[in-house]
Amino acid sequence: MKVKFFFRNTDCGFSIHTVFETIMKEIQSSVCVSSVNMPSASSMPWDVVKNSFFTYKNKNKSGVNHITGHIHDVIIGLIGCKIVLTVHDLVFIDNVKNPVKRFYKWFFWLYIPVRVADVVTCISAATKNNILKYIKTDKLVVIPNAIDPIYEYVPRPFNEIKPTILHIGTGWNKNLTNTIKALRGISCHLRIIGRLDEATSRILMQCEMEYSNAYDLTSEEIRQEYINCDMVNFPSIYEGFGMPIIEGQATGRVVLSSMIEPLSEVSGNAVHYVDPFDISSLRAGYEKIIGNPDYRQRLIQEGLDNVRRFAPEVIADKYLQVYKRIINK
Repeated sequence: MKVKFFFRNTDCGFSIHTVFETIMKEIQSSVCVSSVNMPSASSMPWDVVKNSFFTYKNKNKSGVNHITGHIHDVIIGLIGCKIVLTVHDLVFIDNVKNPVKRFYKWFFWLYIPVRVADVVTCISAATKNNILKYIKTDKLVVIPNAIDPIYEYVPRPFNEIKPTILHIGTGWNKNLTNTIKALRGISCHLRIIGRLDEATSRILMQCEMEYSNAYDLTSEEIRQEYINCDMVNFPSIYEGFGMPIIEGQATGRVVLSSMIEPLSEVSGNAVHYVDPFDISSLRAGYEKIIGNPDYRQRLIQEGLDNVRRFAPEVIADKYLQVYKRIINK
């Protein structure tokens, strides 16, 4: 059996590549694996045409074509083939207020792709349930993201005097502003991964926050950030999955996260939950984690147990079952 993976242009980021490269390594002993990246990173109409034509020219006629996410609209180039489509989240609809643009994205990025695909895999039950709000279908299968095997348990004594709190991401959904306000006056070092804008830099200064910042890191450098920290901070207000949760758990770090789906689904109750919109809830969470070593250790152990669900071999087998099902259909 041949499986071809279709990825977005690398200028859009490497997160989806990282997840599926882990899967590809696991299944290559069982199936013939290949992949291509889209030529255009944009989603303007002419870019969609360019990417769709590229997809058509590179389609796998005799096996499975797997669109790994983000580029849902290129599925028209695969009509008549065996297709698996992975949907990570519906932020492309949920965040659009203009009704015309919202309908356009619903029709071309969700309705048509779901109708054309043989199977649609969702990285969380929350994503599946969100899709079902927009379109009724029986094609949806929940298969979570696999954790990269580079993330392994590395013990580290917790610095109760001045813990290093690792915050991954600076986008609108990562809740960095509330994090900074909640940490004001707490002895800690905030390590921020991602580019900072001027507004966030001003808030850091106003709150007299001790922090450092890095971006454009390699996978190995990000792994080292987890090793070097005492706590992983992930109080997002919107996510499709939440990789930093399980990456932190696998490294053996205590994690603070939001009580929202799909983060509660991914975390397996092995994190300290907060209300991401309530600064007092965030602050109480930091104080409890810093001041309670027994509580920290319990969450760390439960986190190590939780990440077994996302082992590459476990997730790869789920995809193999999907591929076999549609190829034999």
